Amino acid sequence: MTICIKTPEEIAKMRIAGRLAGEVLDYVTPFVKAGVTTEELDRLCHDYMVDVQGCIPAPLNYAPHGHAPYPKSICTSINHQVCHGVPGDKKLKNGDIVNLDITTIKDGYHGDTSRMFYIGEPSIQARRLCESTHEAMWRGIRTVRAGAMLGDIGHAIQSFAEGLGYSIVREFCGHGIGKKFHEEPQVLHYGKFGSGIRLEAGMIFTIEPMVNAGKAAIKQLGDGWTIVTKDHSLSAQWEHTILVTESGFEVLTLSADAPPPPEL
Repeated sequence: MTICIKTPEEIAKMRIAGRLAGEVLDYVTPFVKAGVTTEELDRLCHDYMVDVQGCIPAPLNYAPHGHAPYPKSICTSINHQVCHGVPGDKKLKNGDIVNLDITTIKDGYHGDTSRMFYIGEPSIQARRLCESTHEAMWRGIRTVRAGAMLGDIGHAIQSFAEGLGYSIVREFCGHGIGKKFHEEPQVLHYGKFGSGIRLEAGMIFTIEPMVNAGKAAIKQLGDGWTIVTKDHSLSAQWEHTILVTESGFEVLTLSADAPPPPEL
């Protein structure tokens, strides 16, 4: 496993790409409401990334091995959709929860982040799931520092989420990121404390837990991309891009209107 340790120059470019990804979510927030289609949200984000930020939307035409090219510029995952939901003509309605996943490319470097949104007033169950998943992500982030072990991240996320009765999706994980969308290491959202590789300053990766209200089992829909819970239970995900520093971490995808870290 070859992990790229970013140079100061690369880190500076990753800061820009990460900030821009977060700002896309800030921009689109007022439009995420009942009656809008996910296709409209995709168009708004695409135009903002391309015309205002001068970015490339990384998901558009992204085609990992075995997949047809992804047809849109963002991912929109609603209610029981876990990840990689393809924007379409479905209108959001009151009570829905939706994840918007944004990845920008600026000057050759990627910034990757996602955020949950409530449409109108969500159920108590849905709000609790989204807030708990946000906290689970931050519990993982707060383990990050040079000298810590990679498995500490997954252990912090898993022990918190499962302690609340939720389940962790295991088929998808965080990942190294830089010039490539997906690099080493794979960042599992479950695991054993003290396991895995030792973190080094200059590593950059995403932490992006997918937490289900029901069982962990998932399946892929016929579009070849959208992942849903098998039991149709709600699912939530949050994501930030993280830089490992000597003393801790830096969140590269924080933006002005990003929800603040929870108080633990």
